[in-house]
Amino acid sequence: KGRREKKNVAAIGEERVETEVSRRREPVFGCEAAKGGPTWRRRPRDVGVGGGATAELVLVVVVGRLVGGGGRRQPGRRQLGGSLTGGLLLMVIIISFAGDALYSLRQSLKDNNNVLQSWDPTLVNPCTWFHVTCNIQNSVIRVDLGNAQLSGELVPQLGELKSLQYLELYSNNITGTIPDELGNLTNLVSLDLYLNNFTGYIPESLGQLLKLRFLDLSNNNLTGEVPSTGSFSLFTPISFANNPNLCGPGTTKPCPGAPPFSPPPPYNPPTPTPTKGASSTGAIAGGAAAGAALLFAVPAIGFALWRRRKPEEDFFDVPAEEDPEVHLGQLKRFSLRELQVATDNFTNRNVLGRGGFGKVYKGRLTDGSLVAVKRLKEERTPGGELQFQTEVELISLAVHKNLLRLRGFCMTPTERLLVYPYMANGSVASRLRERQPDDPPLDWQTRARIALGSARGLSYLHDHCDPKIIHRDVKAANILLDEDFEAVVGDFGLAKLMDYKDTHVTTAVRGTIGHIAPEYLSTGKSNEKTDVFGYGIMLLELITGQRAFDLARLANDDDVMLLDWVKGLLKEKKLEPLVDPDLKGGYVDDEAESLIQVALLCTQGSPVDRPKMSEVVRMLEGDGLAERWEEWQKVEVVRQEARLEAFRAPRRINEWLVDSTYNIRAEELSGPR
Repeated sequence: KGRREKKNVAAIGEERVETEVSRRREPVFGCEAAKGGPTWRRRPRDVGVGGGATAELVLVVVVGRLVGGGGRRQPGRRQLGGSLTGGLLLMVIIISFAGDALYSLRQSLKDNNNVLQSWDPTLVNPCTWFHVTCNIQNSVIRVDLGNAQLSGELVPQLGELKSLQYLELYSNNITGTIPDELGNLTNLVSLDLYLNNFTGYIPESLGQLLKLRFLDLSNNNLTGEVPSTGSFSLFTPISFANNPNLCGPGTTKPCPGAPPFSPPPPYNPPTPTPTKGASSTGAIAGGAAAGAALLFAVPAIGFALWRRRKPEEDFFDVPAEEDPEVHLGQLKRFSLRELQVATDNFTNRNVLGRGGFGKVYKGRLTDGSLVAVKRLKEERTPGGELQFQTEVELISLAVHKNLLRLRGFCMTPTERLLVYPYMANGSVASRLRERQPDDPPLDWQTRARIALGSARGLSYLHDHCDPKIIHRDVKAANILLDEDFEAVVGDFGLAKLMDYKDTHVTTAVRGTIGHIAPEYLSTGKSNEKTDVFGYGIMLLELITGQRAFDLARLANDDDVMLLDWVKGLLKEKKLEPLVDPDLKGGYVDDEAESLIQVALLCTQGSPVDRPKMSEVVRMLEGDGLAERWEEWQKVEVVRQEARLEAFRAPRRINEWLVDSTYNIRAEELSGPR
């Protein structure tokens, strides 16, 4: 009976292999079914699975072999080694746990926009799911579901993702309590639950996460006392702000039975040191008299003020940094308390927006000037303060009329904040797609001026900064507009700044889906041509008024990627549908066609074929576009003929495999990750 059961299980394993092969329609080399279960076919100088087998298929074969039993060795065959078998079995178990945990999360959440549609439990490897990132060992290290309009509750199974480093669930409508099991995520460095509807207590188990360097539980409905043990001692009150029912140190509300808080002293700039010639006698006498008077007056005044203060006037107390008045050239180092006062305790009503680098708050400094305070969100590493300060100083040296000037920064052991001038007219993206009904759309002349101004700003970063600054996230949301609607490139240098803990070679892919150059996705290495590609996509946003990646276009059977959608219409010789309908025909045909040509030159697949930003500036100024466009069209004709010839030529199976794998990979990388 036992032998029959083993044979049945082995047969199931074989059937799963065949199902996977037929479903994917990919040639599979190196494995075939034997009596005792799947074994490995010996190839010259190689034993194992050939290049065509997918990771999922490898795992299925291994599971079938392990469960199916030994079977006898056959001539010319060689079974999988014990150590390799054990390693792959461990990988299967790890991936299975991760997949089960994430699928449990999917079942617990309400996903009206089908963000989790790719979370298919029939796929063995969750690393193929959108919004899930894995390391080279196929362990899940990041789950990014921020601003996905999800509701429902979290599940305790999340605690099984032992390798998880980043859990991003901000700006959703998730309810319920924060699972205690999150305290089992010993590798977690960032937990972002900002702007949800979590209730209950903050789990004390989170204090056991020794690697945790970023925590944001603000803008929820949490209750009880903020824990103060373990890693909780690292975080400032910003992490817990706008939870009305939280109490204890780090909040503006004392817990029942605890002594009331004394209001923190207001921030005052340091007073100048007295000169040597000043008399000390009067100072001593005056100080003694004043001290005697204040000895009685301060407690009474402080208590009266504390009784009369309003909730919105409360400020949580934090230790001040050393040397808050350090200036690096024109760059000022602010104290955290200064920025607290400026942003009204980082209240949610002052949030201007949120991006991949963190939240941005509107603030007003003591001199009356309006600023935008960006709170960076990233892992903090010991000893990174000096490198961070060095990178900040380098960014501040990039001064150009089309670049957002860095006014100052703030740095504590757990916080990194940057201070910029406030841009009253927002970003190009907000003006294109989120403008108020009373606001007029951007007219054609303004759009043309924005295209040229942003190109000049990027050209300055590439050609006039030493070392050159690569933006890595050029998009309409990062092109800001000043009071005269002049383009101001923002967030430049942040990608490098956020990698200050890495080596000089940056391999972290930072950017926004739809704007990222294909070679950057495949290699993780960026250069100035990466920015050129992003600029080309931004130019298409400016012309069409549409998003670079928009699933809503599927309703009309259109491409979700803006670049593909534009190319499709151009093949049909259609210009009018490409231009933003908000312009209502108020544009010049020749100018629109020229901008589209520049955009297509910037978004060529090969970075070698793209122009430099300095060349883009000249083309926008009317110099050399016609010649460059004609040259590109000739090259395209040759390429199309070569592709057609290659398609007609007979191919061996392995050639087809390489080509199809390349195409499949490129298609998958174009989607959200």
